[in-house]
Amino acid sequence: MKRKILTYFIYVIVAATLATMMMMAVISSRMFETQVVESMRYEAEALRALIEAGGEARLDEIGSDVRVTIIDAQGDVRYDNEADPAKMESHAQRPEVIAALETGVGEDVRNSQTVSRNTFYYALRLSDGSVLRMAREASNIWSIYMRAAPLIALLLALLIGVCVFSASLLTERLIEPIEQMTAHLNNVSGVARYPELEPFMTMIQKQHEEILRSADMRVEFTANVSHELKTPLTSISGYAELIENGMACGEQVSRFAGEIRKSANRLLTLINDIIRLSQLDSPEQKLHTEPVNLAQVAQAVAEQLRMSAEKMQVSIRLDTRPVVISADRGMMEELIYNLCDNAIRYNVRGGSVCIDVHPARDRAIVCVQDTGIGISREHQEHIFERFYRVDKSRSKATGGTGLGLAIVKHIAAKHNATIAVDSELGRGTSISVSFERLTHA
Repeated sequence: MKRKILTYFIYVIVAATLATMMMMAVISSRMFETQVVESMRYEAEALRALIEAGGEARLDEIGSDVRVTIIDAQGDVRYDNEADPAKMESHAQRPEVIAALETGVGEDVRNSQTVSRNTFYYALRLSDGSVLRMAREASNIWSIYMRAAPLIALLLALLIGVCVFSASLLTERLIEPIEQMTAHLNNVSGVARYPELEPFMTMIQKQHEEILRSADMRVEFTANVSHELKTPLTSISGYAELIENGMACGEQVSRFAGEIRKSANRLLTLINDIIRLSQLDSPEQKLHTEPVNLAQVAQAVAEQLRMSAEKMQVSIRLDTRPVVISADRGMMEELIYNLCDNAIRYNVRGGSVCIDVHPARDRAIVCVQDTGIGISREHQEHIFERFYRVDKSRSKATGGTGLGLAIVKHIAAKHNATIAVDSELGRGTSISVSFERLTHA
């Protein structure tokens, strides 16, 4: 990156320096041309006054570095201070002569065939109808540049060198905060900053913190998975070993087999929940959205859990009104199922679960309320974490995996829904999920 920025700087500096030198040369040339024309105009005015006062004979008395020519109205040369007029061709078609005869003043720049020099021409019409023309070499400015070419090249090289050195320092200054931040991602408080870099540094720091947090969560999740899988596997292995060694007989074999089946079912449930969480975490997991009536989903879930609730001596009550959202139907069933399953598992004998579905302006609310054990305030912000259990002994007794509410959280996030928890220890829990309502359905 540093080399690329420095290379771009060098390209810009060299291009700008060369363009500046060329522009200066062009401006200098035009200024020189203007100066030459002005000088010739003043001299021509003075010579015209001299000629009209004393005749052409007075011209030989004046020494001048300017070529002076007098052309009659027919274009024939009457006088020239650098060539023999008799040997000179007609000047009737010369642009400056034509312009002077027509308007009184004419000028031109061209390569003179007579003296083989790039020359400025300036012409004035005299009172007798003839034309006074003056000529001066116009290539002097380029000759000066050619003679000064070595010095100009040296100055150009020095200028480019200074600019490249400055660009290198500037590049270092630009990159320095990024390099410092790279070396101190965990603590960027001492890193030199400038306003333009603030959004970038803030974004990088947030991403770094998210990566660290994600890594910590993965480590914790792996440890939790290992522990959770180990428990039922140990139980299965222990009971199987007792049966294998003949230490169980009669009714014990049947009881141990039942315990093995329970542990196996718990293991399968745990593995399914882990796989489901991995699927929800994956960016490739896509939503198959369609209009979903949450009231219908809630009724279907209530029927599925009716038998489970009866075993726990918990009643399920529905209070639903039709409300439609755009969602993945399978995920909505999963979300409401997990909320209700949790409400049943952590309830009390003779308790109840109320599933409330209703519209609220532009939102659709799903609220599952139970009369169970409740959650203390310090635990409420953690209940959606993976494997987090308020009452671990009760979770294992009821077969909970500690992943149900984590799945609920992921599904809600994928549907841009918000979750609210209202609970009091010993008096039950209410969990509400708010979705954007599909009003035109």
